[in-house]
Amino acid sequence: MKKKPLVIVTRRLPDAVETRMRELFDTQLNIDDRPMSPAQLVEAVKIADVLVPTVTDRIDGAILAEAGEQLKVIASFSNGFDHIDVEKALARGITVTNTPGVLTEDTADMTMALILAVPRRLVEGARVLTPDHDWAGWSPTWMLGRRMAGKRLGIVGMGRIGQAVARRAKAFGLSIHYHNRHRLSTEIEEGLEATYWDSLDQMLARMDIISVNCPRTPGTFHLLSERRLKLLRPEAYVVNTSRGDVIDENALAKLLESGAIAGAGLDVFEHEPTVNPKLLRLAAKGKAVLLPHMGSATIEGRIAMGEKVLINIRAYFDGHKPPDRVLPSML
Repeated sequence: MKKKPLVIVTRRLPDAVETRMRELFDTQLNIDDRPMSPAQLVEAVKIADVLVPTVTDRIDGAILAEAGEQLKVIASFSNGFDHIDVEKALARGITVTNTPGVLTEDTADMTMALILAVPRRLVEGARVLTPDHDWAGWSPTWMLGRRMAGKRLGIVGMGRIGQAVARRAKAFGLSIHYHNRHRLSTEIEEGLEATYWDSLDQMLARMDIISVNCPRTPGTFHLLSERRLKLLRPEAYVVNTSRGDVIDENALAKLLESGAIAGAGLDVFEHEPTVNPKLLRLAAKGKAVLLPHMGSATIEGRIAMGEKVLINIRAYFDGHKPPDRVLPSML
């Protein structure tokens, strides 16, 4: 009988995914769901045929240098792959896969939720109806936010998620604008009624809301730098459901504190799981809405991710090319 590959999973996955994984492979699960340390990851790559990390696991060159010859696949349970040194993995003959496409709608939903929550002050309002506060009742001038209809939304990164955000925002009456590495087809632009900006700087200076939906690459690190954030209008809001380090957090916090930017909605952070204390203080003051990386957190989405992981592993060991390989051209 053909030996089953040893698959080591770094975090808890949905029960249905773990059950199927145990049926198909010789599987080691992380029952406690505690993040694995670098030393534990090194021990894992020394013996595993397949490593299934998540976005919080840093699989860098130092860890890959310790990998045994038997490690053939890193099947990441994630849409992104910036947490893996893909070039080093490929150089060692290790196939890297991810789980693209299944989180688009979930992340776009959460992005739209933040686009609504920040200008309409939803979290501030919810805090009023708690035992620690007394609500004096409705007042014409109390808890005033900003209307959505007619506002200009600038989307940074118009891939699958950016386009899904645009579809939702259009239904709320927002004017759609975007900046992307490559301009979309005329057909897509017309369908979304979207205006393309070749200059990110010029777009930032003219928008009411900025939604960051670009992938994390070396070129997008601090894409929204202090210089670019200063281009935003004082009435503008920033929403980020992409990767935390696309925005210079310290600069964002400084501009929020001074009132140079009206507010921010963040689901991702530059040094996760650590959250910048400045942002926490601003959230307490109602100048930011912070969420703990919940953008893709749906049961359906997580199961779909797991199914992609299973398909990629099975395809490799059945002698086929995994459908979700990370290729050098994608880096």
